[in-house]
Amino acid sequence: MTVFSSANLDNHEKVIFVNDNATGLQAIIAIHNTKLGPAIGGLRFWPYQNESEALSDVLRLSRGMSYKCAISKIPFGGGKTVVIQGDGFKKTPELLSKIGQAIGDLNGQYITGEDVGSTVEDMLSLRKETDHVMGAPLEKGGSGDPSSMTALGCFVGIKASVKNRFNTDDLKGVRVAVQGLGNVGWNLCTRLHTAGAILFVCDISESISKRCAEAFGATVIDINNIYDADVDVFSPCAMGGVINDKTISRLKAKVIAGGANNQLATEAHGKYLQEQGVLYAPDYVINAGGVIQFAFERQAYNENKPFNPDLIKPKVVSIYNTLEDVFRMAEEEKISTSLAADRIAEERMA
Repeated sequence: MTVFSSANLDNHEKVIFVNDNATGLQAIIAIHNTKLGPAIGGLRFWPYQNESEALSDVLRLSRGMSYKCAISKIPFGGGKTVVIQGDGFKKTPELLSKIGQAIGDLNGQYITGEDVGSTVEDMLSLRKETDHVMGAPLEKGGSGDPSSMTALGCFVGIKASVKNRFNTDDLKGVRVAVQGLGNVGWNLCTRLHTAGAILFVCDISESISKRCAEAFGATVIDINNIYDADVDVFSPCAMGGVINDKTISRLKAKVIAGGANNQLATEAHGKYLQEQGVLYAPDYVINAGGVIQFAFERQAYNENKPFNPDLIKPKVVSIYNTLEDVFRMAEEEKISTSLAADRIAEERMA
């Protein structure tokens, strides 16, 4: 494992390794950029194959958070925590306590929240050790699970993308393949079904896929064949790196728009999509709803005001307009949408 020579190290400010033999904790906290404000980013639990994979993930995810905050015009930087779920791993109160202490030791440079593998209850546990936590239950002064707002952002982002490609944002009859039916994917399917979209879905859990088919009349597709689906929109809502050398030529969709982070394996894949006439909604733009929720929660905390969930929705819905700006720049400058989004975000960070 390398750090300073890692291909994913992008002027990160801090990378902290946290180890505790008593609880089995092996975690990495990455702070990418704090020019716009303290770094915010979720706490992810995942069964990484090795430390190198975990390091690559936390570096890419924290960088994405910086860009997500910048393009969403919220006064925070980007960070992330990943916890390696090795053999015999158990998420115990003692382990969560150690994570909370590690975050507290950063004295507000990094504020965490819910992510893959963590829950609002976990955030309550962390708050016993540090105030630098977001996403606790509403009744406990937090803003709750952010997945609903992430899904809302993805929904309006799909509408903006469909409008750009098909000249209407009416989703009735639009065929959408949703990869991953976790909290975000399920919430997104709910909105798409209500809007009249025709759903094709896959998930590693067959029972969840079956429930989705029953609830929304969706067609279940094998997880290995979802890329081949004859659809208008491919919506990745699981893990990152799904647009890669092995999958990109199989896609039939003319729009890629979903909630997963780091969907492109490399920037070259964004260029390839542009050349093939496939419209890609940059992931950190379309999936910013949850971060926007956390930003509003933290600002209320800093101002010693009660959190007001009614303030979030208009900002999340404006993701539609942000994507229109990205698409416009990409068309005018004849560059990929991923590169256009990066340029907008980098100008704001500078």
